[in-house]
This record gives sequence, structure tokens and C-alpha cells, in this order.
Amino acid sequence: MTTSTTARVLALLEILQGGGIRTVPELAARLGVDERTVRRYVGHLLDLDIPVDAVRGRYGGYRLAPGYRMPPLMLTDEEALAVLLGLLAGQRGGPGAASAAAGESAAAKVRRVLPVALRQRLEALLETADFTERPRPAAPPEAAVLLELAEAVRRRRPVAFAYTDRKGDGSARTVLPYGLVAHSGRWYLTGAGRDGGEMRIFRLDRIASVRMLSGSFEVPDGFDPAATVLDHLARTPWKHDVSLRVRGTVEHLRDHLPAGIAALSHDEPGWVRVRIRAERLDWIPPVLAALDRPFVIERPAALRDLVRALARRLGSYADADDPSR
Repeated sequence: MTTSTTARVLALLEILQGGGIRTVPELAARLGVDERTVRRYVGHLLDLDIPVDAVRGRYGGYRLAPGYRMPPLMLTDEEALAVLLGLLAGQRGGPGAASAAAGESAAAKVRRVLPVALRQRLEALLETADFTERPRPAAPPEAAVLLELAEAVRRRRPVAFAYTDRKGDGSARTVLPYGLVAHSGRWYLTGAGRDGGEMRIFRLDRIASVRMLSGSFEVPDGFDPAATVLDHLARTPWKHDVSLRVRGTVEHLRDHLPAGIAALSHDEPGWVRVRIRAERLDWIPPVLAALDRPFVIERPAALRDLVRALARRLGSYADADDPSR
């Protein structure tokens, strides 16, 4: 089965575990497939020895055999905690390979098959725990793309895929995939051209239609995928090179300027130097306002104009009469 088929078969099992008889039209609508495909998915469940009964008649459909329960998941307390916290952290801003809904669904399935006592203890933790790191607004890669590339990296097989660069231009690429790296909320592929030439970095959320090719290759001795990605990102040209000095501490500034956005370093006593590479400047003035600290804009001059414009807007809002009166 393909990855998408497997996901829908598991989704069908999830629906049937809700109890009752589910009609074929209802299942087709919920899974987003036709009725013939629903029957094929039921066949997959039967092949896995999951007892699905076909109920005939006007109100017939499918249901799980009475008394069937998925067996408890045999995990120690620490193993179960690691699994659920990993899923939760992924939903809160990690480099997830799927949607937040998929993470929530997976966590719900794990909790359902845990022994009752352990499940109750873990649910108490999840209800009371909180995370300080905010999710990045980054699109996750398709699970099929990530898994296919991981297999190609492991087997050292070339791949072909469609790629859309940051300017929105699409192209077909053939790459020797050396490694996969998760960094600052995104996944990256490191690799070289088919002829083993220039090293390239690709964002997985911009990759589509991955196809593994014949042949094999060797990864250069001492190659470090993570170091390669970090070096590439540090050298990437951006439209604006922003340099600021802010009175405050690195710890205070980090709450508003994560490492993936800004480089912070100590300057003269009581001041922090901030370097930002950005395609747009309009998001920076609101961040400076949120810092609520004295700052000096060294470059670009256009940022000063945007800060002044924001200050004028805030002043007009403060002076305006209450519109509800």
C-alpha cells in the first residue's frame, strides 16, 4: 500500500472503532474516496486480521465485530511519556511531517490503547503542561515526500522531483541525496547534482512528486549534513541586511527574536547587536515596539521610515475618540 492508502485505511479503522454501523456512502464521504475504494479498504483491514462485519439491508454497512478491541500498547511509563511528549512537541512547533490534525489523531490513538492507569496519569500531565516556544508559521512537508527521501538517503539512490524556489519558479531536479536535516521548524535535503557537482540545499515543503531512480552513489567522507545546512543558511543572500543595537539582554531579546530569525551578540555594556537577514522589513517595527527597549538602527535607512510610520499610526489610534460612542 502507498503512504496515502495506508493513512486512509487507518482512518477507516478509526471511524469503525467509534462503534455502530457505518454505511458505505457515509464512509466514502468521510474518507474522501468513492464507494468502491471503501470496499477495497475494508479488504485491507480483513487482510490484517481485523474483523470487519458487512451488514446487509437498507441500513446496512460495515462495523467492527462485537467484542473486538485493539490490544493494549505495551510501553513502559517512560516510553509512553516519550511518545506522547514527542507528538505534543511536534504539534507545538517542531519540524512536523504532517498536519497538526494528524499529530492530534496519532496522540489520541496512542492514548486509547494504553492501559487505563497509565493513560490517566499521562493525560493529567498533558492537561497541565505548557510550552514556551511558539510554533513557526512554516508549512510541513508531505509525509510521503519525507519518507521517500529518507529511503533514498538510506539506500543511496538518486531521486528526481519537482521543486519550487523561494521566487515561486518551478523546475525539475535530479539529485544525489546525502542527508536530511530538521532545523528551526523546517526540513532540508542536502545533496549534489547527478554528476556529483555543486552541493545544494532544498526545503522539503517546496518538493513534490519525488521519484527514486536507479543507480547508486557514495557520500563523501566526513560529510556533515547538519553543518552543511547551517553554513548554507548563513551564506544565503537576502534582500535586506538589517543591523541594530538594542539596549537590553540577549535573554530578553531572544523571547521576541528566535535564533532562526536573528543573530544576537553582546556589544558595549548593556547593549546587544542584532543582525537580521530578511526579504521584507514590515514585520520588524512591531517587534521593536514589543521589545520596549531603546534601539539604534544602523541599516537600512528604509527601516527608520517604517518605524516612524508605525509610531504615527499608534499615536493616531491613541488620540482617536471611542468609535462605539
